[in-house]
Amino acid sequence: MPSNPSATLAVMADHLERYHHEMGDLLPGYQSKDQADMVNAIVECERSLRQAARALRKASKLASTTHH
Repeated sequence: MPSNPSATLAVMADHLERYHHEMGDLLPGYQSKDQADMVNAIVECERSLRQAARALRKASKLASTTHH
């Protein structure tokens, strides 16, 4: 187990948020080419990354209150 689980989880959330933004950066290129299937896949991935980052932030807060 990491020495500071709360910090580890927060760093993981940071990474997921960065990937979330990178996925969003891909969208305009596919939207302009009218590739609905690819746009839908990217949007779904963005949503999943955002939800995972939120869950990690919550876990990080919980870990900070339970880790001694």
